[in-house]
Amino acid sequence: MKVKTIIQILLAVVILGLAYMIFNSIQKPMRFDTEYTKRRDACAEKLKAIRTLEEAYKSTYGTYTGSFDTLFSRLMNEDSMKVVSKVNNYDKIPEGVDINEVPESEAIKNGWTTRQVVLVNPIANLRETGKLNTTDAVTGKIREFTNEEILNLRYVPYPRSEKYEFELAADQISKSGIMVPVFECKVPLEKLLKDMDEQLVVNKIAEIHEVKDRYAGWKVGDLNQAITDGNFE
Repeated sequence: MKVKTIIQILLAVVILGLAYMIFNSIQKPMRFDTEYTKRRDACAEKLKAIRTLEEAYKSTYGTYTGSFDTLFSRLMNEDSMKVVSKVNNYDKIPEGVDINEVPESEAIKNGWTTRQVVLVNPIANLRETGKLNTTDAVTGKIREFTNEEILNLRYVPYPRSEKYEFELAADQISKSGIMVPVFECKVPLEKLLKDMDEQLVVNKIAEIHEVKDRYAGWKVGDLNQAITDGNFE
């Protein structure tokens, strides 16, 4: 093989190598952003569901809880949520009266309808009212969370190689002289992105820290103010 041919082959290899390096340097941040968004969305779904459970817990027991064990056990196993139900007393409704056409206040005044407070299971109530749904990964359809999925809400979805929990805490703060319950559930980015490119993770966290008081991670609620918003919303 001639020296010229060898040089041409080596140059071609170098050019291909440089082209790959340039291509990879462009694609790497794009792949990172795609994975980052996927992990954010997976966390957001779980955090929203945890918020729904915490709000149900508060409406039932008057406060939030900082324990996943307590949250799941009490909501799943106790008939403790007060629900006002409407009962039509058909034996008292005059013939020819369509109770569905009568204003509720009038029906109650006439004794045709009675309001009753009953105790129901919080999880069953959330399912019945469509507040505890998820998108099925296989069919893409909306369905209820299973009991197993509810119990697994405590675990951060990534990295796949690790199993660890969201940080959950509850407290009370003073607002206008009144003690108000608060809760917070979160995961820092350094844990969520632990298995990703280290420098890109550092860059992302630094970018977030440039915004004053912005949390470098995903969370719902806040221990310092009476809100239940998620910072991903």
